[in-house]
Amino acid sequence: MKLFRRSLVASAALTLAACATTAPPTPAVLLQAPAAWQAPLPHQGSLQALAQWWTRLNDPLLVELIASAQAVSPGLAQAQSRVAQARASQVASRAALGPTLDGQAQASRGFNEQLATLASTAQAGLQARWEIDLFGANAAAASAAGHRLAGAQALWHEARVSVAAEVAQQTSSLRTCLAQWALAERDAHSRSETARLGTLSEQAGFTAPATAALARASASDGAARAAQQRMQCDVDTKALVALTGWEEPALRERLQAAPPPAAPDGLFAIATVPAQVLAQRPDLYNAEREVAAARADLDQAQAQRYPHLSLSGTVGAAWVRTGGVTTDLSTWSLGPLALNVPLLDGGRRLAQADAAQARYIEAAALYDARARQAVSEVEQALVRLQATGARSESARSAASGYRASLEAATARWRAGLASLVELEDARRTALAAESALLALQHERQLAWIALYRAAGGGWDASAPEPTALPSTASATPRAMP
Repeated sequence: MKLFRRSLVASAALTLAACATTAPPTPAVLLQAPAAWQAPLPHQGSLQALAQWWTRLNDPLLVELIASAQAVSPGLAQAQSRVAQARASQVASRAALGPTLDGQAQASRGFNEQLATLASTAQAGLQARWEIDLFGANAAAASAAGHRLAGAQALWHEARVSVAAEVAQQTSSLRTCLAQWALAERDAHSRSETARLGTLSEQAGFTAPATAALARASASDGAARAAQQRMQCDVDTKALVALTGWEEPALRERLQAAPPPAAPDGLFAIATVPAQVLAQRPDLYNAEREVAAARADLDQAQAQRYPHLSLSGTVGAAWVRTGGVTTDLSTWSLGPLALNVPLLDGGRRLAQADAAQARYIEAAALYDARARQAVSEVEQALVRLQATGARSESARSAASGYRASLEAATARWRAGLASLVELEDARRTALAAESALLALQHERQLAWIALYRAAGGGWDASAPEPTALPSTASATPRAMP
């Protein structure tokens, strides 16, 4: 008992010395958010919420494509696996806070040297052990596992947002490509008709051979442009097939049967306060939880340098039978109460604490950088939205004016009042303006999608997490919805 008291005194002295000399400074981790956005908000925040904005577009094909892509996404499957791993780690770390209980049983028959005769022996027992968490090492490990589970669940939401944004972006790209292809086909047909009329006029002696050759060259150029645009649309279609798991014929049929709805000028709103938007970023929340987990890891590493106290006990039942007589040898014990005091380990525990301190500082720095990057991504998306909105009216006006100019030039050329060079110049200008308008509409759609992704997809960290995440492993690609 005296030895036990001396051990407690020695461990307390070592603990006080360690606390007085090795407690590391910890950086302050605060969300550095600006007071207001520097870029203008779309519609002054008067639109609907951004979560699942695609369900309000009157575009059932896009809704089905996003649902299919989320069902077969490897990124979502990986995120779900990480949630399951983090949950298992949390269970394991929590188990270390309580006692352990093991059971064993065995039986044998043979020559017993003590009894000098044959004997049957049977025994069964329970062995319990409990590590008393004096300095919170096990509690810190459980806390770190809980933070990492929360972060993994947030990253699962981020994976869903990422898939939805990617599908919306790819669908917009494909539909823009199809519109460009239709424009190229109409242009190629117009050029072919001009070349046909030019050839007839040449044969009648009303048009110079050089002028007719120019018309035929223009027709060939238009056909090549249309073929190139078709190739790009085929590539985009196959990319969307790979993303969603749909069969290509079914996707092409749905695209032809369901023309895209007119894109609204605005899709959703975001909060006017930057801190509220950043709080909806799953990746930023995960970075914050990683900082908290690294802090808990540091606490655990520090606690490992202090004494450990454990208590064990056993309960056993044993029987020996020989010569028809059974002897009961059951026993039980409580203890020992063991104190383990680290004295000399070559600096291993101190090095582990230093490494944990470095990881904590790194996590804090990464969180700060991630917050700045999040602000920048939202600001960039807002700038692109504002710029595309300001250019939209001018682009529509230019396309309308050049279209009217082409129609007038075509009429003059047919009446012999304009040269083929004038017609081709008007055609090139009108085609460029129409193509620029389609590209601008696509650019604006991509800006909305980028803002949706930068704003975290409307995720709410305070919302209750699902008890069981939906399985993606059993999902099968859909040939037709």
